[in-house]
Amino acid sequence: MSEPRTPAQVLREARQKDSRDKRARVLSVVDQLIADGEPVTFTGVARAANVSHWLVYADGMREHIEAARHRQGRAAAGSARAGAREPAGWKLEKQLLRDDNRRLREEVERLKGAVRRHLGQQLDQFGAADLGTRVDELTAENQRLQVERDNALTQVKQLNEQLSETQDDLVGARESLRHMIRAENR
Repeated sequence: MSEPRTPAQVLREARQKDSRDKRARVLSVVDQLIADGEPVTFTGVARAANVSHWLVYADGMREHIEAARHRQGRAAAGSARAGAREPAGWKLEKQLLRDDNRRLREEVERLKGAVRRHLGQQLDQFGAADLGTRVDELTAENQRLQVERDNALTQVKQLNEQLSETQDDLVGARESLRHMIRAENR
C-alpha cells in the first residue's frame, strides 16, 4: 500500500496536470491555425488557447510557435512565387471576385442600415402613441408613493413622540420606585 499524499503533493500534482493541459492546448491551437491557414501570432495563440501571454513565451512553447511562424513565412513566399506564374485569366478572375465581394459587402451594409432605420421608425411610432399614457401612469404612481411616504413619516413622528413620553414615564416610575425603596429601608 502506498503512503498517503500530503496536501502539498496533491497541489503540486494538480498544478503539473494543469500546466500539461495548457501546454497541450497551445500546441493544438498552433497546429489548428496552421491547418486553417491562419497567421500564427503569440497573442492569437494565447487568446485561442485561453492561456496567459507568459505561457506562449515560455521555453518550449516559444520555439514551437516561432517554428510555425517560420514555416508559414516560407509557405507565403512560395505561394507568392507561384502567384507570379499564374495564368492571366486567374488574375482577372481573382480581381473580379474581389470586386464582387466588395460590392456585396457594401450592399449588405446598406441593407442593414435600411433595416435599422425601418425598425427605429416602427419603435418611434409605437412609442409616441403610448408615451403620454405611460407618463400619466407614472405620474399618478409617483404621487401615490409620495402620499404614502408622507403618511409613513407622520406615523414615525407620532411613534417617536409616544416613545419619548413612555421613556419619560419610565424614568419617573423608576425614580419613584427608588424613593419608595429608600423610605422602606429607613
